[in-house]
Amino acid sequence: MKTLRRMVYSATVLLGRLKQNQRIALPADRSPIKVNLGCGLAVAPGWINIDGSLNALVATLPSFLHRFAYRASGARDYYSEADYCRLLSEHRFVHHDLARGLPLGDSAVDFVYSSHFLEHLFRQDAAHVLQEIYRVLKPGGRVRISVPDLEYAISLYAKGEKEKMLSDYFFVETKDNYYARHKYMYDYESISDALREPGFRDIRRCDFREGLVPDIEILDKYPLESLFVEAVR
Repeated sequence: MKTLRRMVYSATVLLGRLKQNQRIALPADRSPIKVNLGCGLAVAPGWINIDGSLNALVATLPSFLHRFAYRASGARDYYSEADYCRLLSEHRFVHHDLARGLPLGDSAVDFVYSSHFLEHLFRQDAAHVLQEIYRVLKPGGRVRISVPDLEYAISLYAKGEKEKMLSDYFFVETKDNYYARHKYMYDYESISDALREPGFRDIRRCDFREGLVPDIEILDKYPLESLFVEAVR
């Protein structure tokens, strides 16, 4: 099974890179336009969910294939087969390698949400994603970013939980999945600086499920360990 997962993962990454110039069509009759980046399977109704994972790839295939994909997916550790198939069928997914840009036009989106995704990118790639978010948001559009809180991770060391700090935050590594690794960490100051660089304004720290982006009562996860920040284009 590990060999199968490795092969499927490699093919998924390659396909994501081949699609780096794709542009997706947005519904002309829907407002607001809401996009969830690096979503995994943490989704909400009405959002366009863009991710480089196997789940996003197979979501666009005929539904009878979802059961077969489930067997090769890491989602087996968290979801039943029925829940997995339901999520893929009921929500819109787009398969895309986000480190290479967003498959959206300029000033096309009202809200962008991203939870526990940026830390899986190298700092330079994450900066590129934030520039792309700024590009695709309409003037006055809002982004909400959630990442593991560096301050919280460091606090574990002071509590004598060094191994948890290292394995859960600084050196997260899954041999079968390169996307799962943590490649950078943020505190409020560093994520604010990263948002300010492309031109975001009104940057503020938010509490869990508190803010102006829709559906955060569904999308926000991990209240204890997360840093939540919103900003305006």
